[in-house]
Amino acid sequence: MGIFVEKYDPTIEDSYRKQVEVDGQQCMLEILDTAGTEQFTAMRDLYMKNGQGFVLVYSITAQSTFNDLQDLREQILRVKDTDDVPMVLVGNKCDLEDERVVGKDLGRSLASQFNCAFMETSAKAKINVNDIFYDLVQQINKKSPERKPNKKKKSLCVLL
Repeated sequence: MGIFVEKYDPTIEDSYRKQVEVDGQQCMLEILDTAGTEQFTAMRDLYMKNGQGFVLVYSITAQSTFNDLQDLREQILRVKDTDDVPMVLVGNKCDLEDERVVGKDLGRSLASQFNCAFMETSAKAKINVNDIFYDLVQQINKKSPERKPNKKKKSLCVLL
């Protein structure tokens, strides 16, 4: 994490590891960027089943990416068989304000409907990127508090 890929290929799935400290606790995140791989729904279902938290990302410059979020969330809830899943809704590319087609209020409204956190980011300008993961880890920790202090916690975070 921390490297911006100028030529992003949304057909390629990628994984990353990131160590973060949240509330004084070291956490190793295993981050899977599924890049919206609709053609591999069986694999995506498996990732959803195993994921502890989810970051739903859309581009503020592409309405279609925003429009896909409702179905994606419903799929996560169906696969997880619960309506309480740690989740953050993220509008990416906030550095491209002049190209914005999805208003911030729409993002806030959808996050409220989803009952999840919302933030806008820029991976390129490194705006709020770490905050996404801190927020998600805090949600995961609230849902399943660590029983043993000073233990490194491992969380699987899925970027969709």
